[in-house]
Amino acid sequence: MELEGKVWKDPDSSWWLVEISFLDVMTQGKTRKEALEMIKDAVMELLKDSYEDFLGKQFQVTVNLYENGVIGMGASDDKLLFALGLKRQRLRSGSTIRDVSRRLKSKSPNAYARYERAQARPSIEKYAELLHAANPSRRPLLVS
Repeated sequence: MELEGKVWKDPDSSWWLVEISFLDVMTQGKTRKEALEMIKDAVMELLKDSYEDFLGKQFQVTVNLYENGVIGMGASDDKLLFALGLKRQRLRSGSTIRDVSRRLKSKSPNAYARYERAQARPSIEKYAELLHAANPSRRPLLVS
């Protein structure tokens, strides 16, 4: 599974911009290739900050370039990307883990926190529910 992003040349400068909105991360490079490398590096640093104990020597982040500047970001363990996405969206919304737990109508904040800590892998349906609870103002990425 991949997270969708985009890469484009800034019309007001010579820089290439790249963004993975779900992870709330954006960077730039002098070339498109450099911008794509920079986004991989940025996401790896975010992953190291939160999930260093889960990252083995074999862990890799990949970026694929598709048509019209669309990119796809994947990882050798996509559970970590999704956990990072939940955390980044929760922080972006200004919510606490308890706030998210309340939105999920859960009595235990630890139930949600397990997903954000990459200790549990949700189904697609559950993931959409978790994402909405983490950041209610974000439009759904997953539709059934």
